[in-house]
Amino acid sequence: MAPSAHGEALSHLGVAGYRSLQQLMLPIGQLTLVSGANGCGKSNLYRALGLVAAAARGDLVATLAAEGGLAAVLWAGPERGSQGSRLRLGFAGKTLSYAIELGFRADDETSAFLLDPEIKREWIWAGGAFHPRSLLVQRSGAVVERCGDRRSPLALEVTPHESLFTAVSDPLEAPEVFQLRRTILSWRFYDSFRTDRLAPARLSHLSTRTPSLAADGGDLAAAVQTIFEIGDGEGLQAAIGDAFPGCHLAVDTSQPSFRLQLHQPGLLRPLDAAELSDGTLRYLLLAAALFSPRLPPLLVLNEPENSLHPDLLPPLARLIDAVAQQTQVWVIAHAEALITALQGTSGCRTLQLEREQGATLLPGQSALDRAAWRWP
Repeated sequence: MAPSAHGEALSHLGVAGYRSLQQLMLPIGQLTLVSGANGCGKSNLYRALGLVAAAARGDLVATLAAEGGLAAVLWAGPERGSQGSRLRLGFAGKTLSYAIELGFRADDETSAFLLDPEIKREWIWAGGAFHPRSLLVQRSGAVVERCGDRRSPLALEVTPHESLFTAVSDPLEAPEVFQLRRTILSWRFYDSFRTDRLAPARLSHLSTRTPSLAADGGDLAAAVQTIFEIGDGEGLQAAIGDAFPGCHLAVDTSQPSFRLQLHQPGLLRPLDAAELSDGTLRYLLLAAALFSPRLPPLLVLNEPENSLHPDLLPPLARLIDAVAQQTQVWVIAHAEALITALQGTSGCRTLQLEREQGATLLPGQSALDRAAWRWP
C-alpha cells in the first residue's frame, strides 16, 4: 500500500441539530466502524461529514438546498430549545479543528429567499478540545478575522452563503485556512457504486492517469492501470485472488479508452466490465478505490457490502484493515458478516448507534459528553 496523502487525522466528529443527530460527539479511530439498526442515523452521519466537505468546496448552501433546505434537515424532535433553528457541524483533529454554525436568514421583507440558510459563525482552532486561547481564525456574520496576538481582519463583507474557506485564500496570510481546506478537499467518499447495465464503470471512457478512483467509478480501467504502473499492483492482484481464487485483472490499453478485463479459470477469454456480475464489479470498484496510489487522509465507505455475496465480505474486511494501516478509514455498515469481520481486526473502533425518541445516541456516552461538544 502507498502512504496516504498528508492530512489531518480526525479524533472526533460533532453534529448538533441535523436530522436525527440532535447533539452527538463521536470519537473516530484509525479504523472506525459505525453500525446499528436501520433508521438509527448511520446515513445521517455520512451526510453530515459530507456537509463539512461541502463547506470547504464552497457549495454548502447548495448542498443543503438539494436536501430540501435547512428547514427539512433541522432536528425536529422534542426539547428543540433555543438552538432548534441552528445547525452545527465540526470535527476535532490532532493539530487543527473546525466548526461551522448555520441558521435562517434574518427577516428581510425585500427578499423572497427567507428560507435560504446562511452561515452564522465559523471557527478554526489549534488542537482538539476547544479553548478560547487556542482560537486561530473565526468568522462572525460577514467578517473573518485572525485571533490571538496578531488579531486582524482577513475578509470583510463575506456573503452569507460563502464559507471562510472560499473567502480567505492566501496561504501566506492564513496558512491554517489553506491547510485545513486542502485536507478536507482530499477526503474521499464512496457511497453505493452503481452496477446496473448503464453504470459508468461498465461504459467506455477516454483514459488518463488516475491516482484516485472517481466517486462514480467511471474511470475504473484507468485507475487499475495506474495502480499497476505506480501503485501496489501485486497487492491488488493478491486481493483479487483472495476474493476470486484463480482470477486476475488485466487492462487492454490498445485503444484510448482502456478496457478492464477479469481472467477467470476455465474461460477461454477474459470478461470485460460490461459482462461482470453486479457483485463482482462492485468488489473490483472497492478494491481499486482502496488500492489507490494516492490515499486520502480520510476514506469513507458507506455500506460497501451492498450487492456483495457473503463470501466476499471477509476478503473485503481484510482489504479495509490493510488500508487502515496506511490512512484513516470510516466504514458505515449493516451486514452482520462484515461487522463481525471488521470487529476482529486490530485497532477497529466500533460505534453501535441507537435511536431514542427520534434522536441518534451512542450508548454509554454521557449527557455531559454530548452537551460539552468540545467546540466554541
